[in-house]
Amino acid sequence: MPLKAVLFATCFALATATAPLYAAHTVWSALVIAENVPQPAPIPPELTSLEQTLKDLFGYNQFELIGQSNKVLKTGQEDWLANSKYFGLHVDARGESDAGYTLNLKLYKEQEVLLETDANLSRSSPLVIKGPQVGSGQLLLVLVVREDEQPQAHRRRHAQPANPIRAGFNRLRRMMRRVIP
Repeated sequence: MPLKAVLFATCFALATATAPLYAAHTVWSALVIAENVPQPAPIPPELTSLEQTLKDLFGYNQFELIGQSNKVLKTGQEDWLANSKYFGLHVDARGESDAGYTLNLKLYKEQEVLLETDANLSRSSPLVIKGPQVGSGQLLLVLVVREDEQPQAHRRRHAQPANPIRAGFNRLRRMMRRVIP
């Protein structure tokens, strides 16, 4: 019996030490058309913090936001869609790590899949992917992690999925019951 208690305590300590702490983040995803034009329009406010990076990376002088979406990630397993008239970006979050999120991205043109890829979205820097040529410009896929601005205590008053530490504890307890009679 003491061996069972020691094993249980050890497994519980390992599970709680490696479980990520709950932190809600908002992921902003966008479809952007980048072009070079003689008289560029002002950059959309959502892209102002990325303006110089986009210009340096892609060499275009105008960026038009054609679709966007904000999604609050609570478990790191959510999915969402950023739509425009012709394009859709389906984002399927596959998990969370200390660095950010693992994503599966699918770019659609109407019903046709143009691109499917797995990507890692860092909490500290945006993810920008060069898409297909669109007219005289280029489609860009932009994803940015933003800290949720609600205080931690306020978020916890709303319905949320099970506490990951409690769920891990319960799984370990069931495993230990099966392994040790």
